[in-house]
Amino acid sequence: MKRTLALSTIEGMTAEIVTACAGGAALIAWALYLGCNPLVVALLGALPSFAQVIQLPSAWLTSTLGGRRVAIVASAASRISLAPLIILPFLPVPTAEKRSILLCVAALHIALGVVGSNGWLTWMGDLVPERLRGRYFGRRSSLASLSGSLVGFASGVMIDRSSVLGMESLALSGLAAVATIAGLVAHPLMRRQHERSRGRRPRPASVREVLGAIWRAPASRRLVVFQMAWNAAIGVSASFFAVHLLTNLRMGFMLVAAHAAAGGIVRMLVTPAWGRAIDRMGAKPILVLCSFGLFVVPLVWLAPPASMLPFVIGADALVAGTLWAGHGLATFQLPLSIAPREQRPFYLAAFATAGGVSFALAAGVGGVVASALPPLLFLHGKPVLTLQLLFIVSAVGRLASAPLALRLVDPVRQRRAEADPAPRLAA
Repeated sequence: MKRTLALSTIEGMTAEIVTACAGGAALIAWALYLGCNPLVVALLGALPSFAQVIQLPSAWLTSTLGGRRVAIVASAASRISLAPLIILPFLPVPTAEKRSILLCVAALHIALGVVGSNGWLTWMGDLVPERLRGRYFGRRSSLASLSGSLVGFASGVMIDRSSVLGMESLALSGLAAVATIAGLVAHPLMRRQHERSRGRRPRPASVREVLGAIWRAPASRRLVVFQMAWNAAIGVSASFFAVHLLTNLRMGFMLVAAHAAAGGIVRMLVTPAWGRAIDRMGAKPILVLCSFGLFVVPLVWLAPPASMLPFVIGADALVAGTLWAGHGLATFQLPLSIAPREQRPFYLAAFATAGGVSFALAAGVGGVVASALPPLLFLHGKPVLTLQLLFIVSAVGRLASAPLALRLVDPVRQRRAEADPAPRLAA
C-alpha cells in the first residue's frame, strides 16, 4: 500500500500541473483572449459545478466496473481532451467559433474529470484506512498545492509577458501543450497503483433509492443541506474573482498568479497540520471553524487601495490559504466518513451533485446579474462596481450558511467516542 500511496501523491502533483496550465487563471486568460462576455466567463467558471449532474451515472459506472478502472480511463481521457487547445489560436475560423470550441473542450475535459473523480474517490476511500486519511490526504494535498502554485505562478508570468509582447496565442498554446503532456505522464502513475479487493460489488442503485436513503439519514441529509447553502454562497461570485482582480484592480496576470502561488504555499505548509487535527478531532470542528472564518474573505477584495495591494495579497494568502486548506480537507473527509462502503460511489455522487448544482445555479445568477447591469452603479450617490455587489452577497451567504455546519454529524467522532468512552465518576 505504501508504494501505491506514494505513486498517488506523485500523480496528484502531476495533475496539479494540468490544472495550473488549463484551469483557473489560464481559463480566464483564454476567455479574455477570445473576448468572452461576463455571462460566458461565469459559464466557464461554473462548468465544474454544472458537470456534477453526471455524478450519479458516474457512480453506476464505478459500481459496475470498479473505481480504479473508471478513474484511470476517465482521467486519462479528460487530460488528453485538452490537446485541441494547442492549435485553437491558429485555426482559420472566426473568433465566435473559437469561443464555441473553447467551451466544448472545457466542458468535455471537466465532464470526464467528474467521472474520473467519482472512481478515484471510491478507490482511495477503500484503500486508505480511516485512521490515516487526515494525515495522508493532508500530505498529498500539501505537495500538490506546492506543485500547482509553482507552475501556476510560472503560467501567470508567461501570460502577463506574452500580452505585453503580443504573443498571447503562443503562450496559451504552449500552456495547453504542457497540460496535455502532464496528463500523459500522470496516466502510467495511476496504472501502477493497486486496488483493494472489495469482494462482490453492490448492485447499481437507482437514483430514487440513493436520494431516499440519503434524505432519511440525519448525517447525510444535513451534509447535503450544508453543501447546497455553502456552495450557493461561493458560486455567486467565484467565477468573477480573477476577472475583478484583472480588470477592476488592474493587478495583471503575474500578480494574480503570485497571489495564487502564495496561497498555495500557505496551503502546502498548513494542510498536514489540518490533516493531523482531523485525525484527532474529526472533520466537523475544522469545518465549523473554517466556514465562519471564510465569510470575510470576499469583503477584503471590494476596493483595496493600490498602495495596500501588497499587504492585502499577503494577508489574504495567509488567512484565506489557511482556512481554505482546512475547509477543503474537512469537506473531502466528511463525505467519505458518512458514506457506507458498499454504497460509497452513489453517496459521494449525490453529495457532489447537490453541491455542484447549487454552485452552478448561483454562478448562473451571478453571470446574468453581471451581464444585465452596467459595470458601474451609483447607490446613494456613491459609485459601486457590479462585481462588488456580488462579493457582498457571497459574504452574507457564507455567514448565513456557516451555522449549518454546527448541525453536521461526524460518524468518525461518534465511533471513537463509542469505542473509548470517557470514564464515569464513581457514585
